[in-house]
Amino acid sequence: MPMDEIEFETEDLMEKAVDFLRQEYRSIRTGRASTGLVEHLKVEVASYGSTMDLRELAGLSTPEPTLLVIKPFDPSTLKDIERAIERSNIGITPINDGRVIRLPVPPLSGERRQQLTQQIKKMAEAQRVVIRSARRDANKAIDAEKKDGTLPEDDAERGHENIQELTSKYEKRVDELVEAKSKEIQEV
Repeated sequence: MPMDEIEFETEDLMEKAVDFLRQEYRSIRTGRASTGLVEHLKVEVASYGSTMDLRELAGLSTPEPTLLVIKPFDPSTLKDIERAIERSNIGITPINDGRVIRLPVPPLSGERRQQLTQQIKKMAEAQRVVIRSARRDANKAIDAEKKDGTLPEDDAERGHENIQELTSKYEKRVDELVEAKSKEIQEV
């Protein structure tokens, strides 16, 4: 496998790890309302006979920093949506007025902020492991190419350096995401 292809595949894997972390962080509740909190919530709709994402069933908005409003496209799904929110572990009780569901996002306690900070750090570490695994696999591929004689030693050395630079770059991006989310959680 050519050196640039190894680097390309490695960078792609690392980019996916960072994107995955970014998506995961959207579902973590902070002191402010965010549609990311519920948009991927699975709702079992009896009248449709299937399970769908909430964003497919309703319009989501945040008219205030501490309020999330869910307006179903089909009013008959209101009860199903309410049931799915109650079953989820977001810790917010839905308020149903017959047309829309309001989710008042309460402020986080100091203890809960610390728990969330620890949770986001664990999530970040899991993605760092993915990034390091991609580095390990790329280095193995480079070594295999060098051993087969299809890659000169200088190119292999340069390849190892490039892979390490990619690793550092993506680990830094993970650190930046952790820092930004921690700051958001600690905001009162």
